[in-house]
Amino acid sequence: MNTHSYRWTIVGIGALMTCVALGAMFSLAIFLDPLSRDTGWSRAGVSAAMTINFLVMGAGAFGWGALSDRYGTRLVVSIGAVLLGLALVLASRAQSLLQFQLVYGVLVGLAASTFFAPMIALTTAWFDTHRSLAVSLVSAGMGVAPMTISPLARWLITAYDWRTAMFLIGILAWVLLIPAAVFVRQPPARAAAPAANDVPDGPISSLAVALRSRQFVVLGVVFFLCCAAHSGPIFHMVSYAMSCGIAPMAAVTIYSVEGLAGLGGRLLFGVAGDRYGVKRVLIIGLLVQAVAIGSYPFVRELGEFYFMAVIFGTAYGGVMPLYAVLARDYFSQSIMGTVFGAATMLSSLGMSAGPVVGGWIFDKFGGYSWLFFASLGLAVGAMLIAFAFPRAAQPQLQPA
Repeated sequence: MNTHSYRWTIVGIGALMTCVALGAMFSLAIFLDPLSRDTGWSRAGVSAAMTINFLVMGAGAFGWGALSDRYGTRLVVSIGAVLLGLALVLASRAQSLLQFQLVYGVLVGLAASTFFAPMIALTTAWFDTHRSLAVSLVSAGMGVAPMTISPLARWLITAYDWRTAMFLIGILAWVLLIPAAVFVRQPPARAAAPAANDVPDGPISSLAVALRSRQFVVLGVVFFLCCAAHSGPIFHMVSYAMSCGIAPMAAVTIYSVEGLAGLGGRLLFGVAGDRYGVKRVLIIGLLVQAVAIGSYPFVRELGEFYFMAVIFGTAYGGVMPLYAVLARDYFSQSIMGTVFGAATMLSSLGMSAGPVVGGWIFDKFGGYSWLFFASLGLAVGAMLIAFAFPRAAQPQLQPA
């Protein structure tokens, strides 16, 4: 297979990895209610495992990104494939809340962080044209997960119990991800170019300069606020729908519709980013996300949930890959894994707040309205700060 064709194989592998890894991680939202009922652990306590997950994932993204720059992506994702299955198998055997929080939070978070930032960074190295679309397709695995891993988890819980379901998903992770890691390759070496920092307005190639630059500060802050805004609504959407009287399986389908919309949003925003410019498309997506979050306190019926799931899923799904494309426009490929890993670390800190805060709000007030209002404020902040993105050093406005 020639290198031009193989770059799309890398996209397919990346999409599979993000689907299985992040789908397994986010499936805790499906496990939340039956796990809490079976064990007697509070929702806030179980949700805290996801908070730990995001914190560890953030730190891991920075470390794994740096390792992928130095030793290659294949080694990193191979370690992640083994670790993810092991983490889920061990979590399914947890006998105390603390044990579950540590095993699920630390190990699943560490494993999931081996895939997203390193595979996204690798994809940007394979593509000079259609980069927004390619990165969006890799990230699309996250959109496919609610249509695959989440319904599978719900079916396994119904057919067996939550422990068996989590154990089997761990085995599935091994079966799918370990062979896929074998096919991960670095792009062919290209002709040497002048040092980027010596080229006027070129991408930054010094890591020390990059992490202190305006580009990175704006990227990190917007990424953080965007993820802090949507993490709570995403994680607690199934529980919120059930609290509104929606049947459990129907509530899971809302999550699946959201994921399908996120898949469409990634494709739509990826093509639009290539054609109209990433910054412009990002700001529009952040605006739509804010409007959707602010509408949820007024949603009660299943049809309304489906309608909002399409809008919300399209918005948050569409904007997520654009951060990597902006990063590649600003920073050299030689430091891309580390820089995007650092940005992903900040986004994970934002994601970590939603699950535990949402669980605390539900336990405290018996509902989720205040979660949506707080998330709205964060979403608006992300949109406003996004205007501060400087013009890209090398705009990637390829035809779609």
